[in-house]
Amino acid sequence: MERKIVIPGTLLGKADTGKQGRGTFREGDNIYSSRLGIVEERSGYINVIPLSGVYDPAVGDAVIGVIEEASKMSWMVDIKAPYPAMLRVEEVPWRVEFGETARFLNTGEVIVANVSSINEAKNIEISMRDKHCRKVEDGIIVEIQPSKVPRVIGKNGSMVSLLRQRTGCWIFVGQNGRVWIRGEDDKMALLVEAIKKIEKEAHTTGLTDKISKFLGNENESD
Repeated sequence: MERKIVIPGTLLGKADTGKQGRGTFREGDNIYSSRLGIVEERSGYINVIPLSGVYDPAVGDAVIGVIEEASKMSWMVDIKAPYPAMLRVEEVPWRVEFGETARFLNTGEVIVANVSSINEAKNIEISMRDKHCRKVEDGIIVEIQPSKVPRVIGKNGSMVSLLRQRTGCWIFVGQNGRVWIRGEDDKMALLVEAIKKIEKEAHTTGLTDKISKFLGNENESD
């Protein structure tokens, strides 16, 4: 399917044929683009994925964050959003006493967390309560543009499955444009190249087939 680039104000469809998603606004029965980007239809929602820019957080997103500051009962975490996110001691899997936050998570350390709330003032809170959340203590983190995350994941996880199968590496893709990978050094090097190729060519069609050929095995359909 051709990937259509739209500008703010472009008519995307009718409300009775799709739900209003990210990067869109509704007037009457029509859904329009609110930004420059690529149209994506997923799970019945019409979204516009920005061509570039910072991470636009949404409640429920799984993110990879870097600890910026440890205070007495919370941490401030960089999740590549316009503002840092707060992680409270009640939202971690450890019993943390007052003033002992740095013993568990200190400046520069990396975590996997979920966006738990965003208020009208754009204050962001995150949680490590889900089973996939943890402190990152091995592997490497690859940074990509947050807008390219859907292409790294692929339809129904097809692209990330291909990357796992062909490299033998473990991969976790954060919605905020950080990718955690673990594996043998040479395989991780190949995986990083593939991820960067996806990021660079995210706007093109037939990308899964291109990555399959790049990794050197049988073709996959996009």
